Amino acid sequence: MDDQLALRIQLFREGGQIKPEVADFVTAELAALEAEGCTVTEATAGMLTSHLMMALTRLLDGEAIEQFLTDDQVAAELAGHPEAVTRARAVAERARRELGAVLPESEVNFLGMHLAVLAQQTPAAPSS
Repeated sequence: MDDQLALRIQLFREGGQIKPEVADFVTAELAALEAEGCTVTEATAGMLTSHLMMALTRLLDGEAIEQFLTDDQVAAELAGHPEAVTRARAVAERARRELGAVLPESEVNFLGMHLAVLAQQTPAAPSS
Protein backbone atom coordinates (compact mmCIF):
# COMPACT_ATOMS: atom_id res chain seq x y z
CA MET A 1 0.00 0.00 0.00
CA ASP A 2 1.41 3.36 -0.92
CA ASP A 3 1.57 6.34 1.42
CA GLN A 4 -1.36 8.13 -0.22
CA LEU A 5 -3.71 5.19 0.28
CA ALA A 6 -2.55 4.79 3.88
CA LEU A 7 -3.23 8.52 4.35
CA ARG A 8 -6.77 8.08 2.94
CA ILE A 9 -7.48 5.40 5.55
CA GLN A 10 -5.88 7.49 8.31
CA LEU A 11 -8.01 10.53 7.40
CA PHE A 12 -11.20 8.47 7.44
CA ARG A 13 -10.19 6.99 10.79
CA GLU A 14 -9.13 10.28 12.42
CA GLY A 15 -12.14 12.12 11.05
CA GLY A 16 -14.47 9.69 12.80
CA GLN A 17 -16.18 8.84 9.53
CA ILE A 18 -15.59 5.12 9.95
CA LYS A 19 -15.39 2.67 12.80
CA PRO A 20 -11.86 1.60 13.80
CA GLU A 21 -12.70 -2.08 13.25
CA VAL A 22 -13.77 -1.24 9.69
CA ALA A 23 -10.47 0.53 9.01
CA ASP A 24 -8.62 -2.50 10.37
CA PHE A 25 -10.72 -4.90 8.27
CA VAL A 26 -10.24 -2.92 5.05
CA THR A 27 -6.52 -2.50 5.71
CA ALA A 28 -6.19 -6.27 6.16
CA GLU A 29 -8.11 -6.92 2.93
CA LEU A 30 -5.85 -4.49 1.03
CA ALA A 31 -2.76 -6.17 2.51
CA ALA A 32 -4.06 -9.56 1.36
CA LEU A 33 -4.63 -8.23 -2.16
CA GLU A 34 -1.12 -6.80 -2.19
CA ALA A 35 0.34 -10.09 -0.91
CA GLU A 36 -1.34 -11.81 -3.85
CA GLY A 37 0.46 -9.50 -6.25
CA CYS A 38 -2.14 -6.79 -6.84
CA THR A 39 -0.93 -3.23 -7.21
CA VAL A 40 -2.61 -1.58 -4.22
CA THR A 41 -2.15 2.19 -4.44
CA GLU A 42 -4.23 5.33 -4.12
CA ALA A 43 -4.65 5.32 -7.90
CA THR A 44 -5.70 1.67 -8.19
CA ALA A 45 -7.57 1.07 -4.93
CA GLY A 46 -8.63 4.47 -3.58
CA MET A 47 -12.25 4.19 -4.68
CA LEU A 48 -12.46 0.55 -3.56
CA THR A 49 -11.12 1.56 -0.15
CA SER A 50 -13.54 4.45 0.39
CA HIS A 51 -16.55 2.54 -0.92
CA LEU A 52 -15.94 -0.51 1.26
CA MET A 53 -15.18 1.50 4.40
CA MET A 54 -18.31 3.61 4.05
CA ALA A 55 -20.60 0.70 3.18
CA LEU A 56 -19.40 -1.38 6.13
CA THR A 57 -19.69 1.57 8.52
CA ARG A 58 -23.24 2.30 7.34
CA LEU A 59 -24.19 -1.33 7.90
CA LEU A 60 -22.66 -1.40 11.39
CA ASP A 61 -24.48 1.84 12.22
CA GLY A 62 -27.76 0.15 11.27
CA GLU A 63 -28.30 2.32 8.23
CA ALA A 64 -30.02 0.81 5.25
CA ILE A 65 -27.99 0.41 2.11
CA GLU A 66 -30.15 1.01 -0.90
CA GLN A 67 -30.52 -2.01 -3.10
CA PHE A 68 -29.84 -1.33 -6.75
CA LEU A 69 -30.86 -3.60 -9.54
CA THR A 70 -27.75 -4.75 -11.34
CA ASP A 71 -28.16 -3.55 -14.87
CA ASP A 72 -27.26 -5.70 -17.85
CA GLN A 73 -23.97 -3.90 -18.45
CA VAL A 74 -22.71 -4.52 -14.90
CA ALA A 75 -23.84 -8.14 -15.03
CA ALA A 76 -22.06 -8.64 -18.35
CA GLU A 77 -18.88 -7.02 -17.02
CA LEU A 78 -18.90 -9.17 -13.90
CA ALA A 79 -19.46 -12.29 -16.00
CA GLY A 80 -16.13 -11.57 -17.65
CA HIS A 81 -14.38 -11.43 -14.27
CA PRO A 82 -15.39 -14.50 -12.26
CA GLU A 83 -12.30 -14.20 -10.04
CA ALA A 84 -13.41 -10.71 -8.96
CA VAL A 85 -16.89 -12.00 -8.15
CA THR A 86 -15.43 -14.87 -6.13
CA ARG A 87 -13.14 -12.48 -4.26
CA ALA A 88 -16.01 -10.04 -3.60
CA ARG A 89 -18.13 -12.83 -2.14
CA ALA A 90 -15.21 -13.94 0.05
CA VAL A 91 -14.69 -10.38 1.34
CA ALA A 92 -18.42 -10.08 2.03
CA GLU A 93 -18.37 -13.36 3.95
CA ARG A 94 -15.38 -12.24 6.04
CA ALA A 95 -17.16 -8.92 6.75
CA ARG A 96 -20.21 -10.85 7.91
CA ARG A 97 -18.16 -13.18 10.08
CA GLU A 98 -15.71 -10.63 11.53
CA LEU A 99 -17.84 -7.48 11.73
CA GLY A 100 -21.41 -8.73 11.61
CA ALA A 101 -21.98 -6.60 8.50
CA VAL A 102 -24.06 -8.31 5.82
CA LEU A 103 -23.39 -6.68 2.45
CA PRO A 104 -26.43 -6.74 0.15
CA GLU A 105 -25.99 -8.28 -3.29
CA SER A 106 -25.78 -4.86 -4.97
CA GLU A 107 -22.83 -3.93 -2.73
CA VAL A 108 -21.15 -7.27 -3.46
CA ASN A 109 -21.54 -6.46 -7.16
CA PHE A 110 -20.00 -2.99 -6.69
CA LEU A 111 -17.16 -4.58 -4.75
CA GLY A 112 -16.72 -7.08 -7.60
CA MET A 113 -16.49 -4.22 -10.09
CA HIS A 114 -13.84 -2.47 -7.98
CA LEU A 115 -11.87 -5.71 -7.72
CA ALA A 116 -12.13 -6.33 -11.48
CA VAL A 117 -10.74 -2.84 -12.14
CA LEU A 118 -7.95 -3.45 -9.63
CA ALA A 119 -7.04 -6.70 -11.38
CA GLN A 120 -6.92 -4.92 -14.74
CA GLN A 121 -4.56 -2.30 -13.31
CA THR A 122 -2.17 -4.90 -11.93
CA PRO A 123 0.56 -5.93 -14.36
CA ALA A 124 0.59 -9.61 -15.22
CA ALA A 125 3.48 -11.62 -13.83
CA PRO A 126 6.12 -12.35 -16.48
CA SER A 127 5.99 -15.82 -18.01
CA SER A 128 8.94 -18.11 -17.44
